[in-house]
Amino acid sequence: MEMDAYLAAMPSKYQDHPDGLSFERGEADGRSTIKVKTGQVAENALSGMRHAAAAVAGQGNNLIIDEVFFGDRHNGFCNPVVEYRRLLAPYTLKMVGVFAPLDVIEAREAARGDRMIGMARWQFDEVHYGMRYDLEVDSGVASAEECAEQIKAAFSL
Repeated sequence: MEMDAYLAAMPSKYQDHPDGLSFERGEADGRSTIKVKTGQVAENALSGMRHAAAAVAGQGNNLIIDEVFFGDRHNGFCNPVVEYRRLLAPYTLKMVGVFAPLDVIEAREAARGDRMIGMARWQFDEVHYGMRYDLEVDSGVASAEECAEQIKAAFSL
């Protein structure tokens, strides 16, 4: 399950809107940054994704969930990690942090062509703030396949 699909399902009027997703342009170290803010509509969509994940798990399915945690330190809404832990309490939940050096994620951001340049720079220090993971992988030195193998080995999958 990926958060981008749930955010894309919001009506287009909530893109770059304070009630949905809004983007605050700035600068850090002489380079552009884009801070992402979520409003009530976006938070409802993401909370819906978390509840959907619990429903899918409840039907006996294993899941990989891809969500970038902007955290309640930015928006005053519920903490997504707390919500996942509550909703998925009956199941085995493993949190994996995927890391890479800033220059690598900025190069990936530029190469994708569908991202606002500067979002990676802002997210670099934000998305892992205060997080404790069951496993951390470095996608700057390991391929996606190698990271998947590390995850499988760490959790005996």
